[in-house]
Amino acid sequence: MSEESKLSASSEERAEPWSSNAVRLRGSEWIIAVVLLALAFAAIPVAWRAIERFDPGEAYRTPYALSDDYWQYDRYCRYATEQDRVLVLGDSVIWGEYVTPDQTLPEQLNALAGGPRFMNLGINGIHPVALAGLIAYYGRAIEGRDVILHYNPLWMSSMQHDLQTEKEFRFNHPRLVPQFLTQIPCYKDPYAERIGIAVERYFPFRGWVNHVTVAYFDNTDPATWTRENPYANPFSRVTLELPQPSIEPRHEDKPWYDSGITPVPFEWVPADESLQWRFFQAAVDTLTARGNRVFVLVGPFNEHLIAEESRPAYADIKEAIAAWLDEAGLPHAIADVLPSELYGDASHPLAAGYAELAERLWNTPAFREFL
Repeated sequence: MSEESKLSASSEERAEPWSSNAVRLRGSEWIIAVVLLALAFAAIPVAWRAIERFDPGEAYRTPYALSDDYWQYDRYCRYATEQDRVLVLGDSVIWGEYVTPDQTLPEQLNALAGGPRFMNLGINGIHPVALAGLIAYYGRAIEGRDVILHYNPLWMSSMQHDLQTEKEFRFNHPRLVPQFLTQIPCYKDPYAERIGIAVERYFPFRGWVNHVTVAYFDNTDPATWTRENPYANPFSRVTLELPQPSIEPRHEDKPWYDSGITPVPFEWVPADESLQWRFFQAAVDTLTARGNRVFVLVGPFNEHLIAEESRPAYADIKEAIAAWLDEAGLPHAIADVLPSELYGDASHPLAAGYAELAERLWNTPAFREFL
């Protein structure tokens, strides 16, 4: 046998399992490594809040680019608890689709109050099923605060809006809807993805990773972004400067009929069959269980846009909603329809419409008593 063969045989005799690894950890060392990683995962999101500047200032609303950044929304809620304000929650009707940040309903109410008394916690596209999840998982910080909660009947205007069609379609904020226990017919995401979403709700590090992805990588995960931009430095993207609310409205301030919209025969889902309405009720229950004082504002939906044959069904929905709010003992206002020229579409007022709505709400006895 050659000298080389003898050395090879000798090495094989001395080989131990996993001996190809440079470092092998004992059981106690594995425990220490896991503890250190867990501490790092817990510390990074906390430290990031101190490193990344966030000073909303007056007339702030969540930037459209951060609509899906729920870690940042939790941070905004924490900021809100430091202010002596009434918090206004809802979808793009509260957020202000056709207006600038200083023309939204909360800001119109601030003008009537003579100072900063209301805060805009609206999120663009946040339908009630998602709103219930947003409050449950990312709105814990606002526990015990006064809240105006808006309900937009638009989400009951068809089976698709109500998320009850069997055919899959991509709706807003799927990461906020129930992943396992409640069946949403049109939601078909694979279970592996759903598990990741569920973990994110209780594991801040996962939420922080999503925050970095949304805020700095155009909602593309860093690995994919790096592949698509092989010569760019990904670290240069993390500027620690958050996107700011646009000072421009997302749509032109003009009446709905000037945009070519015509009356629509809506296929309303009755309140007792509506998934969206059931989850709005759940959102109210979550807030009241946490000690929040809640005032519910319903509408005002653009009834001028409803075809004649669909109006009786809408009247039934408003009656059912009012009955539940009365029975629950919740202070509320079912907003009367605004003049036709004050709407941009089916549910969004224009700037003058928000001013009119704020004036009406301000003079509503139940609202004044709530304040």
